Amino acid sequence: MMGAEEEPAMTAAIHDRIPETALQWHRSGAGAVLATVVETWGSAPRGTGSQLAISGTGEMAGSVSGGCVEGAVVTESLEALVDRRARLLTFGVSDETAFAVGLACGGTIRVMVEPVGEGDEALPEALLADLVAARAALRPVVLATRVDGWSHALIGSEDAAAAARLRSDRSGMEEDGRFLAVHNPPLRLLVVGAVHIAQPLVAMARLVGYAPTLIDPRGAFGSAARFPGEVIVEDWPDEALIALAPDSRTAVVTLTHDPKLDDPALQVALKGPAFYIGCLGSTRTHAKRLDRLRAGGFDDAAIARLHAPIGLDIRAKTPAEIAVSILAEITQVLRGG
Repeated sequence: MMGAEEEPAMTAAIHDRIPETALQWHRSGAGAVLATVVETWGSAPRGTGSQLAISGTGEMAGSVSGGCVEGAVVTESLEALVDRRARLLTFGVSDETAFAVGLACGGTIRVMVEPVGEGDEALPEALLADLVAARAALRPVVLATRVDGWSHALIGSEDAAAAARLRSDRSGMEEDGRFLAVHNPPLRLLVVGAVHIAQPLVAMARLVGYAPTLIDPRGAFGSAARFPGEVIVEDWPDEALIALAPDSRTAVVTLTHDPKLDDPALQVALKGPAFYIGCLGSTRTHAKRLDRLRAGGFDDAAIARLHAPIGLDIRAKTPAEIAVSILAEITQVLRGG
């Protein structure tokens, strides 16, 4: 039941507060409706999983089309608040309208409109509250909606389809008639070593949706002058990683070339679920690193999780090129496994 064109991953969408806003409006007595893009074909303005919250007073948060069909969605949403019925809406976006919002050509989108609160076809307040709580706890969760009966459930990686969508960050329709809306925690990048490569790396990482943190106990390296506006932790790397608790949405990168800094960080990272662990250094340097880790009790299965020498082999030379190769490999692991 997917559209003709596979949708781009919606990582950035997790940073919005659309469910939280809808819950707040509902609890304030204003009423709330959640509109969600469930399928797209062609060059749709917004991807699958994009959401728009509408209050009973006509306030809006988010977007389902970048402005192309918002007016019609709001009208239907206000009607849904009255009749307490959900609906699936299909809109065609013309080439002329698409051009006005920055697209080369038009497309078609299908939008699910659900009132929050009471009603057989409504999104229950308790379920929305559970979703908001899961997001606040940074717990990966999927809101499953069966559109043929408007039943809902919060599910996780115990469901095979949900697990696949959580891994790919891709909401969408399943063949069994469920729409699976992915709510993943933000991606994090923990960088050990505030070296030259780290400067372009953290900037690039933020552009693609990561929240970067620099870890370096050497104040001269991790200074605000060298990394303006960045989160910098001056603790020893192992202590910092224990406090930051890398999860399955976290990539860890060590860049110092100093075993006293890199090795303790790797020992902590390898004991956790970080989806990517990469180490800067030559093949010879990495061989010595592996010897030290084995001596520290790490087996071959743990060591196999390390990506080193770090980055895709694109013949990178400059710090910025090396940063590109690192971020490309992180992306490859995240999306391709």
